[in-house]
Amino acid sequence: MKRLVWFLILFVWLVFAYAQKETEMDRANFKYWNQFRGPNGDGLVMGTGLPIEFSETRNLGWKTPIHGEGYSSPVIWGNQIWLTTASFDERKLFAVCVDLKSGQILHDIEVFVVKESELQSKQPNSHASPTPIIEEDRVYVHFGTYGTACLNTETGQKMWQRQDLNCFHEVRPGSSPILDGDLLFLIYDGVDKQFIVALDKYTGETRWLKYDRSWQTSQTGMTAKSFSTPTVIEHLGTKQLIAPSADYTIAYEPKTGDELWRIRHPKVGMNVASRPIYKNGLVLLTTGTSKHLLAVDPSGKGNITDTGIVWESRKGVPDISSPLIVNDLIYFTNEGGVVSCLDLSSGKNRWKGRIKGNHWASPIYQAGRIYFFSKEGRISVISSGGKFKKLVTNKFETSFVASPAVSEDKLIVRSTTDLYCFRQMTN
Repeated sequence: MKRLVWFLILFVWLVFAYAQKETEMDRANFKYWNQFRGPNGDGLVMGTGLPIEFSETRNLGWKTPIHGEGYSSPVIWGNQIWLTTASFDERKLFAVCVDLKSGQILHDIEVFVVKESELQSKQPNSHASPTPIIEEDRVYVHFGTYGTACLNTETGQKMWQRQDLNCFHEVRPGSSPILDGDLLFLIYDGVDKQFIVALDKYTGETRWLKYDRSWQTSQTGMTAKSFSTPTVIEHLGTKQLIAPSADYTIAYEPKTGDELWRIRHPKVGMNVASRPIYKNGLVLLTTGTSKHLLAVDPSGKGNITDTGIVWESRKGVPDISSPLIVNDLIYFTNEGGVVSCLDLSSGKNRWKGRIKGNHWASPIYQAGRIYFFSKEGRISVISSGGKFKKLVTNKFETSFVASPAVSEDKLIVRSTTDLYCFRQMTN
């Protein structure tokens, strides 16, 4: 009997401890927005409390001008916001740190100076589009072929840098770095060569590097370039690094770089820019200008093009922004401002609605509401669920290209000129 009592006590304690750990992790995920699309890379925001109405005066906590040009999304750790920017005329690349509470600039660091001959003048992208990734005491800023650096978040000092990993982006860099364990992963899919590399996050040294990311007939040229951000998933107890290219989506073993599987995209495209999402045993991804939305079963080995694609859709698929998955429904908007809602398990269309505008920024979700940000300066909020319902459209005299960040009750939005902090203000 005593054994049973002690067993029950131990069981209750373990359940409580696990719940406490989960709660602490949830709170941390609600406070920190450490990478592109948030703690889990999927645009989902915990908790409640974000406002839905915004203006230059309404629910505005602060607004801070950001010099130069940059489309990188802000990342948040503790009381710091980090983002990158670039001065094309001065050929300089910067990392900027802003105080979360006040909007005051804490660091404005010149990270790299680029030779004029190395700059890529083609628009519409910026030289500071990859989003940093941050953790305790360290922020990793990435400018594609122009360089990658690890900075101390307290002092701003450079801990290491790499400028020897190069490709020709043609229209400037876009892939953001991600972390897993002690590895930092970077994708370089240029018009001349395409590779993925894992760096030691403490030293910047190369752990592994893999080519063979493009179809043999398109290894050079515009159709070979891509801007996707990878993601690490755990499927059936095994980690996989999912890294789309222009022609393939490839899964690697994160520690070694060994290829696990790949699929060939249904049609040759380029400019794959979204980040894959994993839900219910499926990897969801888009294919850039070929405009396919694919749901892939990552259980196979080798080339699983014929067996691994569970379903595909071509209706209203975006070139650039990433989808959301909320309660087994997929939401996304294309460059024309048409929002689509699909069933995750089947790909069947549930509804379509129009919010207008060209959307490069990826949407976010909190508490039954989905937020979209357009290049025309609109912040549109709709309800999630089985029917399209627009709640409000907020209009600004600026442009939103970067995806937003969230910390507790604060919505951090980067325009092409300023960084905004919105929060629900009491009357």
